Amino acid sequence: MTTNGEDGGSWVVSRIGRKGFRTEVSARSHQFAADEPVALGGTDVGPTPYEYLLTALRSCTATTLRMYADRKAWPLERAEVFVRQARSHEPDCEKCETDRVGVERVERRIEFRALATASRIAARPNLDRSADPVLFAELSVAAPRQPAKRESR
Repeated sequence: MTTNGEDGGSWVVSRIGRKGFRTEVSARSHQFAADEPVALGGTDVGPTPYEYLLTALRSCTATTLRMYADRKAWPLERAEVFVRQARSHEPDCEKCETDRVGVERVERRIEFRALATASRIAARPNLDRSADPVLFAELSVAAPRQPAKRESR
């Protein structure tokens, strides 16, 4: 199967065998694995699918911050993006046939490190010039809630 789509995009392909949860993933010229922890029947050779989803979110956030800082000529030295989701994968697997499961809420924390420029120091005369100024931003993003299931009568 080719990984190039007719729409101009490339397919990300995942392959899994008859046993276990190890999944071989291809994206453009990159090859990597996804798996489940040993405690859940996997071999833990790669991040879980939930962890890859969170990785995509934090990488996109970090890249966007870098592009924005470059365009605005902000002295951003580094941005670190931390994400987590509140649901545990194991209970989701146990209830996946009867309940709505998956990532519903993602919490995100962003730490910025910027150079203390002369104009910033002048604007804040009490700033400790030897300190590395750090700005913490805590954000959280929630998925839209689905309407409650109605009971059949």
